[in-house]
This record gives sequence, C-alpha cells and structure tokens, in this order.
Amino acid sequence: MSDMSHPPALSVAGDPVSEGVMTSVDPPTDGKGRQVVGRSPGQLAWMRLRRDRTAMISAGTLIAAMLLALAAPLVEALTGIDPTDKFADRLNSFGMPIGYAGGITGEHWLGLEPGTGRDILMQLVYGLRTSLFIAFASAVLASAVGVGVGIVAGYARGWLDGLINWFIDVTLAFPFLIFALAVIPILEDRFYSAREAPPPSFRIALIVATFGLFSWTYTARLVRGQVISLREREFVDAARAAGAGTGHILLRQLLPNIWAPILVTVSLNVPQFIAIEAALAFVNIGVTEPTPDLGRMIYNSIGYVATDPYYTLFPGLTIFLLVLAFNLFGDALRDSLDPRSNR
Repeated sequence: MSDMSHPPALSVAGDPVSEGVMTSVDPPTDGKGRQVVGRSPGQLAWMRLRRDRTAMISAGTLIAAMLLALAAPLVEALTGIDPTDKFADRLNSFGMPIGYAGGITGEHWLGLEPGTGRDILMQLVYGLRTSLFIAFASAVLASAVGVGVGIVAGYARGWLDGLINWFIDVTLAFPFLIFALAVIPILEDRFYSAREAPPPSFRIALIVATFGLFSWTYTARLVRGQVISLREREFVDAARAAGAGTGHILLRQLLPNIWAPILVTVSLNVPQFIAIEAALAFVNIGVTEPTPDLGRMIYNSIGYVATDPYYTLFPGLTIFLLVLAFNLFGDALRDSLDPRSNR
C-alpha cells in the first residue's frame, strides 16, 4: 500500500527550477526601458574627454604634429630636399632669400634660411621631431624617477620617509634652469676636449638626462600624497593579511590606483620641457648643429627679425601651438579623470 501522506513532486518539462538550472537575472533598465550598462572609470573618463571640444581639437593638433614628426623621412623623400641642403644660389649678395616672404616658392613652401639657404620646411619638420623626442623622453624619465621615489616615500614611515623628503627639498632648492646651464657644459668638457666637438646625439642625451633627473620632484610629492591616502585603505590591509609582500603591495595594489595623476603630470611636463629646451638654445647649450631644432631656429632668426620676420614666425608659431595644445589637453585630461577638480 503506497504512502499517500507525501505525494510525489510534480515536475514540468522545461521548467528551469525543477530541472536545477539557474536563471540569469535581467539587466537593470532605466525608466524608458533602456538597458543600463555599467562602465569602468576609464570608460567614464574617456566619455567626458570626448565631449570636451577643446580637448579633441588639442588632441588632433598633437596627433598631427606627432605624425608629421614621425613622417619626416617621408616628407624628405617627397620633396627631394635634405634638411642640411643649402641653396646658396637662391640667396642675394647679402645672404637674404630671393623672392617673396623669405623665398617662399613652389619648391620651398616656407622659404629659406637667411645666411645658410637651408629649406625652412625641412628644418621645421626635423626640428619638431627633435623637440618632441627630447620632451617625451625627459617626461618619461622624470615620471619614472618621481613615481619610484614617491611611492616608496608614501608607503614608508619613520626615518626613511624623512630622509626622502629631505632629499626632495634639497633637490627643489636648485634652480633648475641655472643648474642645467652649469651642469651641461661641465659634463660635456668631462667627456670631450676643447679640440673635439661632441656629437649631437651626446648633447641630446645630456639634455634628456638633465631634464629627467632634476625634474622629478613634483611627481614624487604628488605620488607620495596619493600613496599616503591609500596605504591604510581596506584593500591594502586585505593584501597584507593575505601575506602579500611589500613589492606586491606597491606595484600591484597602490600603483594601479594612482595612474590618473601620473598621466596628467606627464602630459603637463612635456610642454614644459619643449619650452625649456628651446630656451637652452638661446645660451648655446641646446642641440648642436647639424641636428635641426626648433629652439635653435628661433635663436638663429633673431638677427633677421626686421628683414625676414617669416624666419622667426614659423618656428615660433610651431612651439606656441605645441605648448598651448599640450597644456589645454593636460587640463582637459585632469578634469575628465577627476570631475571634482573643476568645481
């Protein structure tokens, strides 16, 4: 006789509950029935940056300048003009370009340099390459040193933090531009005698090293402050409780959470280095001949401002647009990564 006190459970074919299949939860929707999609902080920052018209125009200008600098050999092949070629037959007896607006022709779109007869367009394209390389290399080096020092100082306590802060204060006490004026000639004389001229690559490497090794203090202080605010957070305590070492906490826990201010610092350091590198040319310790350089073009054009203002206009306008575009893009990047900063 069957037991009727517990009737058998009924199962319906295709019923996910009765068959033990878990159902997925429908994604949330807004009031109009549209699906709400979650976005990461990086995606939200990109959306804010893309809506900023000034940022997009600045980014377009910078991308165009970088592509032109990278395509310098292609421009040389298309024009058939080397940046060191001299067209002395296009200069008059006073060394001034023959023709309109500094010798502008269908062959020389921006004219010729007074005295040397070199093509200004090719000097400008290759000079853009030199200036951008020095600025980016210096910014990366300064940021790497600043991040390394800052993250250790922020995580450390006691005497180590105090020692690093003292070293940062001592470095800040040196006027950077005056120090660059002193250290570059001294190091150059240390490796090369007065009878032998150093190669242009050595001067470029010396400028990058000077910029990078003595411009890291602002990044270090910024990173130190960010790490101090994060080192007592729950995710760091959880990593310590799980047995994570100091290297793991610094590189895998803290560093990914401070990339936004580091990125903004790099974007603001680049225009600063472009302007400083151009300023060094005025005291003759910038990039040496025959390497094209925007700062040296302006320096060489000083004596021709009255007779050939276009020689000064083109490199000066290029540096102005580069610095302005980088500064505007850096400000927009900071606002997009931290919307509260513009309140």
